[in-house]
Amino acid sequence: MLTCIFGGNGSGKSRFAESLVDTCGDPRYYVATMIPYGESGARRVQKHIRQRENLRFTTLELPYLEDLSRIPEQSVVLLEDLSNLLANRMFENKGDWEGVLEDVLSLSRKSRELFVVSITGYKQEDFSGDTARYVEALKTLNSALAEKADRVYEMKEGIPVLRKGEER
Repeated sequence: MLTCIFGGNGSGKSRFAESLVDTCGDPRYYVATMIPYGESGARRVQKHIRQRENLRFTTLELPYLEDLSRIPEQSVVLLEDLSNLLANRMFENKGDWEGVLEDVLSLSRKSRELFVVSITGYKQEDFSGDTARYVEALKTLNSALAEKADRVYEMKEGIPVLRKGEER
């Protein structure tokens, strides 16, 4: 089962995804995709790890979604977040949105439940160059993944709105 949770920065999408995972049983894997650039990035990663300690996750830092063999078949997986994964790949010249989509779908086939969190709301016209191309690729990736998903939620003013599929 593939569930997407979309929303802007600070919309509550991650907390909502964690609440969904909490109903799914074990084993649980939290796949973190942020590359902790600099001291502030490292602090942010440590803060997120502390926040997840009581959620019974095994946390894997996989910024390129590499080495999926570390996740057992039929696990419950929370992928946080798709936008970081795409940025890592694009800006390090390690792939494009199609490759990210295929890797996420592969992880979904392996998982009992896969919850994917991604940012929405960026406007391409607010950016230029590589960043504008990234924003367009993220929109395309989010749309393509939503088409494949069993359920899609969009956060609106901190409230999850089901856009596709059935409530859990």
